[in-house]
Amino acid sequence: MRPAALDWSVENCTIARAMEVLGERWTLVVLREVFNGVRRFDDMRVRTGIPRQVLTNRLAMLVERGVLRREPYREPGSRVRHEYRLTGMGLDLWPVLVAVLGWGDRYLADPEGSPLSVVHRDCAAEVRVALSCERGHEVADPREVVPRPGPGARRRSD
Repeated sequence: MRPAALDWSVENCTIARAMEVLGERWTLVVLREVFNGVRRFDDMRVRTGIPRQVLTNRLAMLVERGVLRREPYREPGSRVRHEYRLTGMGLDLWPVLVAVLGWGDRYLADPEGSPLSVVHRDCAAEVRVALSCERGHEVADPREVVPRPGPGARRRSD
């Protein structure tokens, strides 16, 4: 049986476009740091061990793509430097990072457990990502979902 997906082009796939921005290991590590409040280049480099040039490139790309913005600061007696802050587009990646954390905790954590816990500020309960349809039904199993062509879908021309 031929999958129906083969009838549709993937040239304008938004998953592929998102992975052009996010699809490199260090990019999500940089975002993790900024979400955790680590906003300065030297702090990120020391904390993560990301090579200087790699970190420079990732930060520049995230700024260029609109995920981060640069904010100037100056320590007394030093030149102006920049911190990196999340934009609205960057803040919208929070569920992605929580989902990656949950997957990593489930399959890759040390025997002692995860080194990071994400909790709701008001009640201190663990935060998790849950899928639901626009009518509010929780979707717990991938088999409950049917992929269909969206409004931007294009038929393959071959």
